[in-house]
Amino acid sequence: MRFPIKTFFLMGLLAASSLPAYAKLNVVATTPDLGSIAREVGGDRVEVTSLARGTEDPHFVDAKPSFIRILNQADAVIEGGADLEVGWLPPLVLNARNPKIQLGQPGRIVAAEVIRLLEVPTGPIDRSLGDVHPFGNPHFTLDPLNGKLIAGRIKERLCMLSAPDCPVFTANAKQFEEKIDSRLALWQKQMAPLRGTKVVTYHKSYSYLAERFGLQVLNTIEPKPGIPPSAAHARDLVAQMKGAGVALILLEPNHERKTPAFLSQETGARVVLIPSMVGGAKEAGDYLALFEYIVKAMLEAMKERQP
Repeated sequence: MRFPIKTFFLMGLLAASSLPAYAKLNVVATTPDLGSIAREVGGDRVEVTSLARGTEDPHFVDAKPSFIRILNQADAVIEGGADLEVGWLPPLVLNARNPKIQLGQPGRIVAAEVIRLLEVPTGPIDRSLGDVHPFGNPHFTLDPLNGKLIAGRIKERLCMLSAPDCPVFTANAKQFEEKIDSRLALWQKQMAPLRGTKVVTYHKSYSYLAERFGLQVLNTIEPKPGIPPSAAHARDLVAQMKGAGVALILLEPNHERKTPAFLSQETGARVVLIPSMVGGAKEAGDYLALFEYIVKAMLEAMKERQP
């Protein structure tokens, strides 16, 4: 059967239009925070998968066998670093057998490398101190300015992996940084009445948030990182909180509620559920929305605490 030349031309156009104009980079992020920032930078030139859920403890993610397949097919992996994922990521990467995502390769992006880490230990470290991070506090995504630094590192590496898309990555990163600057000015204005407010946190998840917005962290419900609170520690906390006038107890969704409820009842401090990652609350669906949610939740808690 013979087709007219015009028909062949139209068939060729249809075939060409069904093919992608470019191959998307397959990016895997260990946490949804990093995944959200990667989507902002990569835009429609990347496909992003986040391994941890926003309601999980990023230290103890359930390392599913499916993660090995996901990592095997990755062009890049973005991790927090500073030992945040040390308990579960290394064996997954090892078993994935993907040379693109090994340490030292452009496809292995370690966010901590561009961050000024807080709470870096100065003395000897051993297990008696709990789960202390030897390189410093790894929960740095809770400072929006660190989000800008991470976006810059992701942009650099994506440009190395796909040079033709570099102008797109650069423009997206610049737009994201501008959105952070604009929103941060508003968030700081909204949070100004809370500067100097004393808080207790469950884990040392909010040190960067506290530093950015001028909160004072009195103590943690964990006596040591990763160690559950004892009754004696809870009683000591009650006395400390009453003496210092602690107003808020900041609690991640993945921690138990009994001890924070007891402390609240004894001291009058309000318990505020603050997601430490994107997706930790339904309304915190991306990196900017996370801070919108945090600011709103803290302001509402302080308003409810007023006599």
